[in-house]
Amino acid sequence: MQRQMVVTLSDCPARMVPSGDPVTIPKDQFVTLTQSLGGNYTLIWQGNMMRVDGVDAAAIGQQPLELKFEDAGDGLIAEDLVWQAIATVYDPEIPVNLKELGLIYGLEIQQEQGLVRVSMTLTAPACGMGPVLVADVKSRVGRVPNVQRVEVELVFDPPWNRDMMSDEAQLETGLFF
Repeated sequence: MQRQMVVTLSDCPARMVPSGDPVTIPKDQFVTLTQSLGGNYTLIWQGNMMRVDGVDAAAIGQQPLELKFEDAGDGLIAEDLVWQAIATVYDPEIPVNLKELGLIYGLEIQQEQGLVRVSMTLTAPACGMGPVLVADVKSRVGRVPNVQRVEVELVFDPPWNRDMMSDEAQLETGLFF
């Protein structure tokens, strides 16, 4: 995506980069779109870098990402839907989702509490996008039917390495040989 100046069409939920703190960009504000990966948008507003979830893209004049998860009607959290939600979260610098990158170390579902616990890592312990990725996982998994709460724990043991990536992700990034 080429840098593009746009005006917000409505109040736009966003997260500060790298802190992940939520903010609302008011309607009729000039913003500069700098990147689009995995349905998310990175932009600059008032000198600050922000990340807008693809489901809120209409507020910046972009095609919104539609996340639809079918509820089986049994009141349970479907693990396959949680994995589908995680697969919609992309590393901001590598155009591959967190699941295929091998960044998700564990997933626990507590049906009685409507709780999903995700254990994940980052490609590097000092990755400044950690809070944003955690917020993305919470947001996307929170859209799965019957999920009441999402907890994400960042862990760094074992350290991530490229061998944890799927073959497809390694091909996509040119690291497969």
